[in-house]
Amino acid sequence: MGLKTALYDTHVMQGAKIVDFGGWEMPLHYGSQIEEHHAVRRDAGMFDVSHMGVVDLTGDRVREFLRTLLANDVGRLKIPGKALYSCMLLPSGGVLDDLIVYFLSENLFRLVVNAGTRDKDLAWITRHAQAFGVSVELRENLAMIAIQGPNARQKTLPLLTPAQRVGALELPPFYGAAFDSWFIARTGYTGEDGFEVLLPAADADKTWNALRAQGIAPVGLGARDTLRLEAGMNLYGNDMDEEHHPLESGLAWTVAFEPGERDFIGRQALQNLPRDGSRELVGLLLKERGVLRSHQKVVMTDQSAQSSAEAAALPSATGEITSGTFSPSLNRSIAFARVPRTTAASVQVEIRGKLHAARIVKPPFVRHGKALISL
Repeated sequence: MGLKTALYDTHVMQGAKIVDFGGWEMPLHYGSQIEEHHAVRRDAGMFDVSHMGVVDLTGDRVREFLRTLLANDVGRLKIPGKALYSCMLLPSGGVLDDLIVYFLSENLFRLVVNAGTRDKDLAWITRHAQAFGVSVELRENLAMIAIQGPNARQKTLPLLTPAQRVGALELPPFYGAAFDSWFIARTGYTGEDGFEVLLPAADADKTWNALRAQGIAPVGLGARDTLRLEAGMNLYGNDMDEEHHPLESGLAWTVAFEPGERDFIGRQALQNLPRDGSRELVGLLLKERGVLRSHQKVVMTDQSAQSSAEAAALPSATGEITSGTFSPSLNRSIAFARVPRTTAASVQVEIRGKLHAARIVKPPFVRHGKALISL
């Protein structure tokens, strides 16, 4: 049996299909993944994300430490509560993990790291923190519930105290703040507005059920994946990993090369690479029926070929789909693919031995309930 969050028994009682995810027993869906997806796009849904790692860093030199540890620059964080998305790199430039860091005070920053990489992240962070006198604490006493959708914030407010309600309403996007025993952040992984709430694990069950009573639908990992891919958000282990650097993973925007004197881990390796790179992460929209999946081959052929058979016979460069799914919002199949850098508008994807036409598009595909690409 895998690890269990504080909400595991509640998921089972509410009919969730449980699967292993990074060593955790997590809900895949509660009956219909499609209905859960639409609930988030059209109204409000909630996810148990308590398997994520919450790491508090304290010390007089914590900001200095994070400016070395992370590829993005926490020097940009000036207002308490402001959050920053960043990759944590190996010296080779490969991505050890992607995470969110919150600036809470000059001697306290909070990281939220991925579940599947939590142990290696903690070991890496602790190892490098020692030289800066920074204390590292994994907050295992906390649960985390993400409430997402156009009506998510409004439906959450009745559960808050008057002080929490006022503070939560005033949070700008990508900010978080502590309200009594809760930490509420206006962040998410779906392309919709909402909150991510950190709260004592002992309060998780009653809070989950109270949210459900407000008409907020429980949502599993299946819909979480279709939502994040529609929103153009990378998944660690698929779209970036230790073998691929941010510049070929659609994450160049998360690497702060300025100021030039900041020597973060992985900087030297990235500086030795051409900035435009030889490979890039692109969005794909399948033109035909079918479903795009991870590891399918992407063929970059001569665009003058008149048929799939002609294209297959031509010399071609290849790429690979890193994440693929059927998009419930678009009613089409979409994907991320790592391909040779190209100006081509179309490619072909090998599905069960046959080539299918796909169009290169710029993610995101869908955000705030609206399609952002032409079909």
